[in-house]
Order: sequence, then C-alpha cells, then structure tokens
Amino acid sequence: MKIDFEKQGGLVPAIIQDVNTRKVLMLGYMNQEAYEKTLQTKKVTFWSRSRQCLWTKGETSGNFLDLVDIKVDCDEDTLLIQAIPHGPTCHTGTDTCWGDVNEGSPLRFLQELQDFIDKRHKEMPEGSYTTSLFQKGINKMAQKFGEEALETVIEATNGEDDKLVYEAADMMYHLIVMLTSKGLRIEDIAEELQKRHDPNWDSKRRQAKAAGQMK
Repeated sequence: MKIDFEKQGGLVPAIIQDVNTRKVLMLGYMNQEAYEKTLQTKKVTFWSRSRQCLWTKGETSGNFLDLVDIKVDCDEDTLLIQAIPHGPTCHTGTDTCWGDVNEGSPLRFLQELQDFIDKRHKEMPEGSYTTSLFQKGINKMAQKFGEEALETVIEATNGEDDKLVYEAADMMYHLIVMLTSKGLRIEDIAEELQKRHDPNWDSKRRQAKAAGQMK
C-alpha cells in the first residue's frame, strides 16, 4: 500500500471508523512513524500537531483503538482506519468526536450471520448444527424451515410476544441456511423487497411479464 506522506508536509488525515457499527469516531493525523507504530503495536497511533510528538490513542485514558484494517484513498493521501474502540473515543467522554452515540443497527447482524453460515457451508466443521443441516440436503432443510414457520404462526396467533420473537429468529436462521444451500444470500431477499418498494414495481412486473409472453 502506497501512502503519499509528502503531499501535505509529511502528514495524512486518518479517519477512524468503528469496524462493527461503521460509525466514524474521530479524525487524526499520521506521519510515517505513527503509521508504522500503528502497524507494529496494533494500537492506533497519531502525530500530535500541537505537541509535536507521537501519541497512541488511549495511552492516558485507557480508551485504546485496536487496529483492524487500514485503507488508503484513490489519491493516496487519506487513510480510513477501521478499529475496535475501548470506551469513549473523544476526550470529552462522548463515543465520537461529533457527540454521536456509537451504536449500530441490529439489522447488520443478519449480514454477519449470513457470512458465518457461508463459512460453515464452505468448511463444514464436524459437530456443527449448521453443518448437519447442510448434510441432510435441501428437502430436509426446507422441511425444517416449514416447521419453524409453523411454530412462528402459532405464537403469532395464540402465543406471547417474546415467544413469537424467539420462533421468528429460529425461522430466520433456517431461512438463511436454506438460501445458502441454493447459492443465495439474505441480501437477495432484501434486494427483491427493495425492488417492490418502487411505486411502479407492479406495473413494471406486468410489463416485463407481457414482454416475455410476446417472445
């Protein structure tokens, strides 16, 4: 990775992003020495323009930023650093230097779960429940999904809300497993729903169907 430290007098801006929530936490500056120390220690380190010295974020407060990944932009003069924060990032005590609360949407976990199930499908580790589902084949997977869907319906009509959420989670998990076995992902469902959100979706669908019939 090439970084042009000389373009701006030896320093490059470093945008810090929480790798899990995707929230931007702060902006600092790095020189070559700070960059190399960050790689070496896996703790995000900057160059302090006011004190004219290196400083590792958290060395005083204990709120370190654990390095996960570094990307450089197309001009090779700005860094995007993904990290895991330990405690508030800002010296004022807030999660970010813009006062935002560093919380991600639980919906992002669906993508993480999809990635995890993809990994299970590739590696097929012994003793894994997910592996056992893949080994049973699509018919058994579809049957299991149907059972979980039925249990969800029962809780929706006669059960309690917490039990409905529990069964719906089971259903969602088995849906992702079934999709994965067919070479699909949960994002494919999201993309389909996004298409249907278009007010003209139904008319476009009918037009496409008519065009297909004409052929």
